Amino acid sequence: APHLLFSPNYSNLTVQIEYKFRTKRKVGKTGMLLVGWGGNNGSTVTGSIIANRLNLKWMKRSREYSANYLGSLTQASTVRIGATPEKDLYIPFRSLLPMVEPNDLVVGGWDISSMNLGEALKRADVFDHDLQEKLIPHMSKLVPMPSIYDPDFIAANQESRADNVLQGSKQECLEQIRMNIRDFKKLHDLDSVVVLWTANTERFSDVIPGVNSSDDALLKSIRENHPEVSPSTIFAVASILEGSTFINGSPQNTFVPGCIQLAKRRGVHIAGDDFKSGQTKLKSVLVDFLVSSGIKPVAITSYNHLGNNDGKNLSAPKQFRSKEISKSNVVDDMVESNR
Repeated sequence: APHLLFSPNYSNLTVQIEYKFRTKRKVGKTGMLLVGWGGNNGSTVTGSIIANRLNLKWMKRSREYSANYLGSLTQASTVRIGATPEKDLYIPFRSLLPMVEPNDLVVGGWDISSMNLGEALKRADVFDHDLQEKLIPHMSKLVPMPSIYDPDFIAANQESRADNVLQGSKQECLEQIRMNIRDFKKLHDLDSVVVLWTANTERFSDVIPGVNSSDDALLKSIRENHPEVSPSTIFAVASILEGSTFINGSPQNTFVPGCIQLAKRRGVHIAGDDFKSGQTKLKSVLVDFLVSSGIKPVAITSYNHLGNNDGKNLSAPKQFRSKEISKSNVVDDMVESNR
């Protein structure tokens, strides 16, 4: 319950609120559906899980490597929980609370390209060649479900790969995605499903009163096939209506006010406005170091080395603007706080 604290020396009022967090002790069987499954992120994370699950080993030059989860926050990091007179005490992050083991995840997804995951892995060319050869027999059997293709939201140069798309109105696409989530959950006897957007960066959606400003308006706009409802928002709404957590890994404004309101009303978790796994993380660390040292960066130049198709999509000005806003926000606050 809230406690009101009054200070005799100040006219302000401080409200103290106590929260209690509770987590289930039994880890349920969990599925992960990726939007943009055939892209670099989707094919790489799927390959990583399979490689670890099968304990694959491969050669690179004259050295043998084994699959591992180094770099994973939950699987490879530790947390300080206290200290003895002799030393600090740390435990693995994953042992703090009951957590899903990555190897136990059931993975599936959608993509506007019908390319199987084995071919997608080769196209991405992130893994060493020997590891790719070991994974392709397992991943070639995995084919994405049809996804939503709306050329108004992604670059025109994506049309050539869009051979696996849902047909019909936005409402019909919404219902199809909901059915996909239900079928996936039933087929694999899952307790829960998490949906993650790892597809192309979209242009920003205009936030318009009566269109996407409330949950009822957003649902009405989907039924009326309004042009300002983006594919990522449709996926988010479908996930929310199915009670599945939705994570957004691209910098567009998927979570328009109506989407957020719907998630709150339904009690479903939504999160994310971009991945921060590569140069963005490095950039924020370097800028923090520079600013803390009294050196104020005035410009940052970035190159998209491993983005492959993401880089191609970002060649369109509207899509690049979404990424530009996201990347700028990472460092703007740091620089501004130390002027």
